[in-house]
Amino acid sequence: MRAPLGDFDVVRPAPEALDLLVAPVADAVRGWSGAVPADELIHVDTDPQWADTATFVEHYGPELLAQSANCVVVAGKRAGEATLAACVVLSATRVDVNGVVRRQLGARKASFAPMDTATGETGMEYGGITPIGLPGSWPILVDAAVADLPYVLIGSGSRRGKLIVPGKAFAGLPNAVVIEGLGA
Repeated sequence: MRAPLGDFDVVRPAPEALDLLVAPVADAVRGWSGAVPADELIHVDTDPQWADTATFVEHYGPELLAQSANCVVVAGKRAGEATLAACVVLSATRVDVNGVVRRQLGARKASFAPMDTATGETGMEYGGITPIGLPGSWPILVDAAVADLPYVLIGSGSRRGKLIVPGKAFAGLPNAVVIEGLGA
């Protein structure tokens, strides 16, 4: 099997790679009910030392930068209550935390969640967090530019491996909201 983008040696439909996925991601793939069939979620095995976007595209090909996304965990605060959410933006952009995210969450203040919070609440490794398998109550804010891509390379829940997902699949995730200008 060849991946729809990039040049990877080990490529499998995600339902055939459950043993390589962290528990919340494997559970989400196992119970997948989106408009895009689960077999269209592709797992590519990659070396963990290249997990961060800059080194990943340097190692696996600069053309992947335009088709890669990051999933970052943010915390919106209002009246002493914190709401955790995920933001999915193209890797070459930055999340507009203090503008778009703060307004979308109805928060007085928003910031990136501390690493311990992000990993502890998701059950995923830092540098590999993906929107697939996040806690069901979390809002998932997806930049429209991500949803518009035919395929998107994103974390797999761990630093080893990535997922290649049709962009339109992100709009079908639980609590997903597609937003213009989330990434700037």
